[in-house]
Amino acid sequence: MKTFMAILTGSADSAKHVPWDALSDEARNARVGEGMAAWQAWMGKHADQVADTGGPLGVTLRVNEDGIAEATNSISGYVIVQAETREAAARMFIGHPHFSIFPGDGVDIMEIAPIPGGLGTAVSEAL
Repeated sequence: MKTFMAILTGSADSAKHVPWDALSDEARNARVGEGMAAWQAWMGKHADQVADTGGPLGVTLRVNEDGIAEATNSISGYVIVQAETREAAARMFIGHPHFSIFPGDGVDIMEIAPIPGGLGTAVSEAL
């Protein structure tokens, strides 16, 4: 089995957010309840493949050679899953509640590859 990071994407200014934002509080809360139930069902269906349930992500700070600054991106959450192939991991997310119920844009799937030279193992063992 390989390990994959699934990055949930979306933004508050996307076209999918316009109708979501237009919902009444009562209607939005009902959709949130429906979405969370569907999310829990998805987690249950794939429990043997979910390595880390991940979660929603907050506001971004970017660090670079200029220092630390506020930044924006479309990353709204993550889940780490295991599958035989990237395609198999991607198939797990077809119809996912992140974009089928909630106003998310999609899910990007990337393999978590080993660090060349085994650095990750050496660092883990040192800790």
